[in-house]
Amino acid sequence: MFRPPRHYLYLDAVARTGSIRKAAAKLGVASTSLNRKIIEIEAELGVPMFERLAKGVRLTTAGEVLIETVRRNLADIESANAQIEQLRGLVRGNVSLAVAHSVANDLIPTAIADYQVHHRRVNFQLMVGGTVDLIAALLRDETDLALVHDPAPSPDLNEIASIRQPLCALVRPDHPLAGRSKIRLADCQPYPIAIGHRAFGGRQLLEPVIRRSNLSLNVVLESNTVRSLTVFARRTGAICFQFQIGTLEYVNAGEMVALPLSDPELNNGRLVLVSRAGRKLSLPALSFSEALKQQLARI
Repeated sequence: MFRPPRHYLYLDAVARTGSIRKAAAKLGVASTSLNRKIIEIEAELGVPMFERLAKGVRLTTAGEVLIETVRRNLADIESANAQIEQLRGLVRGNVSLAVAHSVANDLIPTAIADYQVHHRRVNFQLMVGGTVDLIAALLRDETDLALVHDPAPSPDLNEIASIRQPLCALVRPDHPLAGRSKIRLADCQPYPIAIGHRAFGGRQLLEPVIRRSNLSLNVVLESNTVRSLTVFARRTGAICFQFQIGTLEYVNAGEMVALPLSDPELNNGRLVLVSRAGRKLSLPALSFSEALKQQLARI
């Protein structure tokens, strides 16, 4: 536990007991040593903290001013120690998360499982969707935290952590583009496209590039679930789009190939952990947000 400054404890004990001798006994120090420390503090401040009486001491006006600050600090330290003790394994409660599809199947379930190894009394509620809908839910306080792609800048959002996440084209290993190390969105024009709903973070990045480049994509499927898009692309040979973190499951299994899109607007996306600005998170939510922040830093 974090220990408060010793001179805070000395001043508080003397003020409470009204006696250097009684305070020394309470603190387990010699009264001469305690008296010497009080004299040193008074010399450093340039004013007496205590008025010496025939039987004990009492605070001077300067002492009363200082002791208020001392006691506030001692209370804050005690509160912090209590919260830290809870964070070390005694946390209980609920955490609600709103997360992008790209992290819903691997990153977040793994993070929750790892967290619950040490915090078994914390339960989770998970909401999965597109960036626009998830941020709206966060601002309505329907969820504690949101992990989303490229939320629009807003003073209502408190950014806790972020990592760079390029958008990728996800194709079968036998697709004509599969041998490329990276492609531009324009390279996808000749092929069937499976694309996410307009509320998806990836779709919001794609639309300005499509308009600016005057592209005409052959969209054969639009869906509000990433898994349906990926399954369709795997079955038919169409191209779908996913942030890099969401491609790992399929790439590691050898089922799909992820091709980073080199268009500047698509290569600098961010995965961002946010809370609503001004909202005081519960201890479980605060604790999990720190654990998730550390996990994101390792990606």
